[in-house]
Amino acid sequence: MGLMDIKSGRDIPNEINVIIEIPMHGEPVKYEVNKDTGALFVDRFMTTAMFYPANYGYIPKTLSEDGDPVDVLVVTPVPLISGAVIPCRVVGMLKMTDEAGVDSKLLAVPTNKLTKMYENVKTYSDLPRHLLSSLEHFFQHYKDLEEGKWVKLNGWEGPEAAREEIMASVNRYTEE
Repeated sequence: MGLMDIKSGRDIPNEINVIIEIPMHGEPVKYEVNKDTGALFVDRFMTTAMFYPANYGYIPKTLSEDGDPVDVLVVTPVPLISGAVIPCRVVGMLKMTDEAGVDSKLLAVPTNKLTKMYENVKTYSDLPRHLLSSLEHFFQHYKDLEEGKWVKLNGWEGPEAAREEIMASVNRYTEE
């Protein structure tokens, strides 16, 4: 079985599968899984001296408003490797726009079956404020040195908005 065979989740939108592209605290390289082949490609080298403060990946078999699968930030106690699949539940969404349009990021934690560490985290505000600030700072500045690129943060929304985004993206994918 390859990455192309991975389902969106066991209980959409309550439990989702996230395919990790970029480990948290990794080198400043933007990796992207090719959605046709499942191969992991180097998308670009980040021009800012920054690292992702959480694992970064996507929900397979979804299509967000920007034409890519839905982006997800996964909070874990340790970095995950690129290509790993982790069952998660969403706790919020960082609303964003960039030079290409809407580019929101879902925020998720591992399911309770994987670890009880996050069982009391029901919404993004249950996570440490410093982590949320780090995520905001990263996405506000990670494109600063890339000509013609920009990001605007539009605030956090809770898990219900995140689940609505998941369902809309699954529907977009199936209609394509």
